[in-house]
Amino acid sequence: MTSRFFRLPLALTAAASTLAFAATASAADAPAAPAVPKGTAPAAAPATKGATEVAGTGTFAAQVKEDERKAAKDATEASLSAGGLFTSGNARTIALTAGGKLRLRRDVHQFSASFFGNYARAGKKGEPVVDTVANLQGLARYDYFFSNNFAAFLQGTGRHDKFQGLDFRLTIDPGVAAYLIETKQQKAWIEAGMQIQHDVRNQETLDKSAPVGGSSSIDKSVTYANARFYVGYDNQLYEMVSLTTGVEYLQNVHESVSIYRLNLDAGIKAKVSDKLAIATTYQMRFENQPLPTVEKADSIASVNLVYTLF
Repeated sequence: MTSRFFRLPLALTAAASTLAFAATASAADAPAAPAVPKGTAPAAAPATKGATEVAGTGTFAAQVKEDERKAAKDATEASLSAGGLFTSGNARTIALTAGGKLRLRRDVHQFSASFFGNYARAGKKGEPVVDTVANLQGLARYDYFFSNNFAAFLQGTGRHDKFQGLDFRLTIDPGVAAYLIETKQQKAWIEAGMQIQHDVRNQETLDKSAPVGGSSSIDKSVTYANARFYVGYDNQLYEMVSLTTGVEYLQNVHESVSIYRLNLDAGIKAKVSDKLAIATTYQMRFENQPLPTVEKADSIASVNLVYTLF
């Protein structure tokens, strides 16, 4: 029995060796596969890389971004403002102030206009009521932007001010502007240029300056050439509160460098709603050589309701 146990593994080993030898011999005797000629034509490129791309897509995207940037500068803004004061009894007073602003921006072109008027009458009980304030002013301006930070402009202003002795003052101001800061929160810029100023004086004011029994030696109308410098600053202090300031300096270069004017504007506006706001403004006009009977400086402070049209 023991001999049978040893003979069985030997038989299995011999059979396995015989099968392995037969498989090796079959593989060696099998004929090789015929070679396929490659030819001389280059290998065909793959039909697709798995992505679709149109030539010039990057350029198109850059142009779209540039168009979006220009569109973001476009604006249409218009607003009206008004305020008043009334008293009666021992003192009678009526004071009115009104104004409006417009700004249109399309690409590199911008047009803006504004007007403001102030009028007041006052008098004591039993006495006639007389005018105490009477002025009206307007502005129209065109800007051409060479870049985001530089522009050339032409603006014209007109002003009537009874108590400054002006029937009418016309100014034409060509110049350039540089925007030093321009963000959503704040904006700061400077302007420089020339100004042609033409004044038509009030005859009543001229008569007051004339010697007794004589006539005034001051011309009814006069034209000046001035150098103009301006600094402006706007700040969105909070979401609903904004600050606006501006200082203008005008130096006479036509007749005498001793003649100059200084104008100051400041205002704070607080929104009550999307369309309605309350604005407090201050204006100061200084002229170092006014007409003989006219004060050098005039100032006006007012509180107005401002309605934004669009």
